[in-house]
Order: sequence, then structure tokens, then C-alpha cells
Amino acid sequence: MADDEYQDIVRRLTALMVQQHEWNGQQAQLNERLTLAIERIDRTLAHVEITQARIETLLARMVRPADNGREA
Repeated sequence: MADDEYQDIVRRLTALMVQQHEWNGQQAQLNERLTLAIERIDRTLAHVEITQARIETLLARMVRPADNGREA
């Protein structure tokens, strides 16, 4: 293999490394955004679960056993 061919291979490999480095940076940014979004979803879900529990408690207090739609 000629010296020019080796130089061409080295140039191509270097370009691929640079491109891979850029992709890794983009992937890291995407991972960070996804992590933050998942954390927000988790917090929202916790609030929804608390709200649901409060509504269930209020409904249980409002609906007495005799008022369940059946005649006693």
C-alpha cells in the first residue's frame, strides 16, 4: 500500500472520529433532556396520585353506605 493510501485512510478515520464525537455530544444533550422530562413526569404523577387519593377520601365521606343506590 502506498503512503498516500495510508494518509487517506488516516484522514477518513480522523473524520469518522470527529463525527462520532459530535454525535456523542448530541446524544448526551438528548439524554439530559430526556432525564429532565422523566423527572417532571414522575413529579406530576406523584401529584396526580395524591389528588386521586384526596378525591377518593372525599367521595367516601360524601357517599354513605345507605346511599349507594340500593334500597335498605
